[in-house]
Amino acid sequence: MFKKDNAPADLQRFNGKTTVIAADAQMRGDLIFDGAVQVDGRLYGTLATTEGLVRVSQGGIVEGTIRAPFVVIDGEVTGDVEAIEHLELGSKARVRGNLSYGVMVMAAGASVEGELKRLSDKPAALTTLPAEASAIVD
Repeated sequence: MFKKDNAPADLQRFNGKTTVIAADAQMRGDLIFDGAVQVDGRLYGTLATTEGLVRVSQGGIVEGTIRAPFVVIDGEVTGDVEAIEHLELGSKARVRGNLSYGVMVMAAGASVEGELKRLSDKPAALTTLPAEASAIVD
């Protein structure tokens, strides 16, 4: 049921390549990076990476778009989030925006105001309806 290859990336993996936006800090502008970013303060802008992790800690606020392979949210995000591989929403997560993800884990208490869209490498398989469901549709 649970696959280890779907586990989220850990900040330790990006040792030496982690940027922290401190709790009392505010940043305005886009941040394009390799490695990891942990938002404990406020960021107004876009966070984007093709190889990395974005973590919005409890108390952290992002107003803008997030695009990364791995995204972990336990703070507030106002904007769209695209987690190409893994999206994790903690119990304190508050998201106002659309979520696109490869795999998503959502804890009880998390809040999302937006659409959820699973990203897929291949088209969804066609399924046939049971006979009783087909009769209702026809």
